[in-house]
Amino acid sequence: MGKSSNKGQSRKAAQGDRKGKVAPVSKADSAPDSKSTTETGHRWTFLTNHAHVLIVLHRNPTIVLREVALEVGITERAVQRIIQDLEEQGFLQREKIGRQNHYAVLTDQALRHPIEKHKSIGDLLNLVSR
Repeated sequence: MGKSSNKGQSRKAAQGDRKGKVAPVSKADSAPDSKSTTETGHRWTFLTNHAHVLIVLHRNPTIVLREVALEVGITERAVQRIIQDLEEQGFLQREKIGRQNHYAVLTDQALRHPIEKHKSIGDLLNLVSR
């Protein structure tokens, strides 16, 4: 059994007072910064982990998985699964040269969601690389 908390009750009370109103946005909420989502406490980003891994591999095709994981903020195992997904779907090719993997992002592939399927991976990479 968990201990009871007044946080939920006070939050509900505060929400009841603001029903139908939009909360004001503080400067801190709207100001862009270079901190990662974990440092700022945010729980979501506009791009998925799959997109983040693809961007990192495009920028550095010989990067090791540990470094990808650190840069994206996920585990090495998650990076492995994402790379497998991207390879299976034809977005990424991996070539082993000696002991090192070299990754090639297939930039001509279309994005998957119906909203953006008219754009390619290359379009996305160009947008975030500016």
